Amino acid sequence: MSAFVVIAGMSGAGRSHAANNLEDLGWFVMDNLPPSLIGKVADLAGAPGAGIDRLALVVGTGRYHDEIVGMIDGLREGFDGLRILFLDATTDALVRRYESTRRRHPFSESGGAGTLAEAIEAERSALEPVRATADVVIDTSDLNIHQLRDRMAELFGVGEGQAMRITVLSFGYTHGIPLDVDIVIDCRFLPNPHYMDELRLLSGLDAEVAGYVMQQPVTGEFLARMESLLELLVPQYVAEGKSYLTVAFGCTGGRHRSVAVTEHFAGVLGAMGHGPAVVHRDIDKHDSQFPN
Repeated sequence: MSAFVVIAGMSGAGRSHAANNLEDLGWFVMDNLPPSLIGKVADLAGAPGAGIDRLALVVGTGRYHDEIVGMIDGLREGFDGLRILFLDATTDALVRRYESTRRRHPFSESGGAGTLAEAIEAERSALEPVRATADVVIDTSDLNIHQLRDRMAELFGVGEGQAMRITVLSFGYTHGIPLDVDIVIDCRFLPNPHYMDELRLLSGLDAEVAGYVMQQPVTGEFLARMESLLELLVPQYVAEGKSYLTVAFGCTGGRHRSVAVTEHFAGVLGAMGHGPAVVHRDIDKHDSQFPN
């Protein structure tokens, strides 16, 4: 067995969708297993002659939450290359999803919680130790099912076995700091193209905006120092055995400065041999009231 992923996360955050995505990518997937069975299933799947190359197991939560960390610790001792994927989302997003499906939240039954939001927060607290063990966290708050599919393909598609997968992401502070990133760099100190009439409606993907951002005197020094930092940090993350690394660059609205800078460092990391995935989270959330 060359690849083994355990999927955990908040109820309603997309575990089943993620499992379906992996199945479409050619993984053997089993959904909603109690933690006590996962080790046994993994042993059977990894046995000679089983014929399973890539295995994904989705762990149930609810009354099982207190067993998951122990299960993960046991698996890490027995399986090299184990990856833990945690699906997360904001409470507001989860409330909307549960209200649209009218399903009962598992912690409403077992956690003594009153309102739906209280049940979600109770589950979040219970699963925090599991989230802390994760190799990669995906925040699905603002993702539709197609965007989640694309994110899963970036992380677990062809080439999943490489030493470390890197994502560079742009975002806008107006829309919230991403939950699922490792390094956050604030680019709001750079001169803002939003205040240029001819650039306001463009984005950092346009040559005019990228040129404006890159030609500022402060930008050159920032890029040089940031490149040196990545040259220092990335090999250390690889040496520590980290499987996934997400570097996020933020500006006010996530449309101009952060996008241009993210595209630049995608090229830098590509030249370093890492071939990062690129995500512009907020590039289409344009609102002329807010500087970007």
